[in-house]
Amino acid sequence: MQVDHLLRLDRLDLTLIWGDDVLLGQEIGGVTATDLEDPARFLQAGEIVLSGLVWWGRDGDPAKTDRFVNALQEAGAVALLAGEETHGEVPSELADACRRHRIALLGVPAHTSFRAVTEAVYLRQWGEFSRRPTDHYALPEYVRLDLDRAWERGAPTGELLDRAFAHLGTPACHLLTNSGRTVARTANAPELPVRRAAEVLRGRDGAALRVEADDTAFDSWHLYLPEDGQVPPRVLHEIAELLGRHRRRLDQRKAARKQAHEELMTRVSAAYGEADRLEAALRACGLAGAAAYTVVVATLGSTEGGGEAAAVLTEALHHQRSAAFAVAELLEGEAVAVLAHSPDRDFDVRARLAEVWPLLHDCRPGAALHAGVSDPVGSPVELPGALAQARYALAGARTTASSTARVAGLADLADLRTLLPGIPSHVRRVYLDTVLGPLLRADQGSRAMLLETLEVFLDNNCSWARTAEALHLHVNTVHYRIERIERLIGRNLSRLDDKLDVHAALLCQVTTSSRGGRAGPHVRSTSCS
Repeated sequence: MQVDHLLRLDRLDLTLIWGDDVLLGQEIGGVTATDLEDPARFLQAGEIVLSGLVWWGRDGDPAKTDRFVNALQEAGAVALLAGEETHGEVPSELADACRRHRIALLGVPAHTSFRAVTEAVYLRQWGEFSRRPTDHYALPEYVRLDLDRAWERGAPTGELLDRAFAHLGTPACHLLTNSGRTVARTANAPELPVRRAAEVLRGRDGAALRVEADDTAFDSWHLYLPEDGQVPPRVLHEIAELLGRHRRRLDQRKAARKQAHEELMTRVSAAYGEADRLEAALRACGLAGAAAYTVVVATLGSTEGGGEAAAVLTEALHHQRSAAFAVAELLEGEAVAVLAHSPDRDFDVRARLAEVWPLLHDCRPGAALHAGVSDPVGSPVELPGALAQARYALAGARTTASSTARVAGLADLADLRTLLPGIPSHVRRVYLDTVLGPLLRADQGSRAMLLETLEVFLDNNCSWARTAEALHLHVNTVHYRIERIERLIGRNLSRLDDKLDVHAALLCQVTTSSRGGRAGPHVRSTSCS
């Protein structure tokens, strides 16, 4: 680790007060913290020195400052990191002394602890040592400097990837997410289909290395080289480390847009909103003026941790490269997205999500991934209605017990079983009590027997004979039970309308007991496009 690497660590927030390229390029061999006036006997060559400048006084002897810096120079120290907390700044006479003795001088702000600096140095050194087998090459210094400069000026991911592998002849390399999305690839790397990319990460054909960052199982980055052994392991690790810094900076930029996305979802979730404020919220997210909008709502199941529903939906929508979007996760664990896109009929959000949804499920096989997609709407004022549509579709998707990963649209609400879950749970409970209340309040033994008979009777199209056969009863017993049910609920099951009412009420009983109410508009966190 070199002195100038410390300046590139955003979390330390160090300031360069004086030092040229030669001094900043020196390797750091260790760290010593001291406030002694003469620390020479405690220093070793190659160390950086941390000092809170307690020994310095505004009315003191300038020679004291010169002796302190001279001791650092004679001991072979590579830099002085001066704390600003004691005096509010780094004294100018200290900077002058460092110039005379050619000691690089860095300022440490009050909010950065010396411990954080020390840990940064030793963690970096430990990481480099652990990746330094004697029979492998290191990433050349000129390449590291080039990559650091490119990263500092905000070079895009693809450029960083090409620069990282250029000195090796630019072997084919892909930067993939866990769901198989290609984030970037080197210039000569062939396009890798999404499903194939997911397969190679699962099967570990070739060489693959995860990029460490604050990610989830759905959107983590992986370096993938089809041919193993092309790149020395230490070099690959160093490239992954740089990309990890790059990923964290991208995530910080997304977090900076958090408030704007929360505001948009709050406006969309409002039953009655002001069109001007909704338009302003779209503008703040870069989504204003689109010809069409689609709303998507997704869940992972009630047991998943906070933030991951948004991560899933964000990763899924990143696969849709022709649409801009914003995502926010609600307190109840629902992630909501607004997509801005062209009105092209071939742009089918539901179909595109359905293609990648199984790949996302493979990232977390135990999760119950479901999504509901609205029909496209042509104006911002229609977004609240589109959100209601998406929630209805989501509720329908979650009724399919055999599926743990499903995307549904309004066209999938093809029967009462998929339509009813979208109705608020308290409305379903009232309807259930209105239609079947007396039956449900019967004594426990009778209630279970009569409900079973009623369900089998309706499932067999109200056939007395087939119901008796299914329940192993005499037909007269079935007649007796159905007549008793009709007296309790005040319905005539020979009438079509009454049959439909009772059938709907039975479905309400199932959906009310197995599903909670719809999520409200309270927003917790966001993930952005």
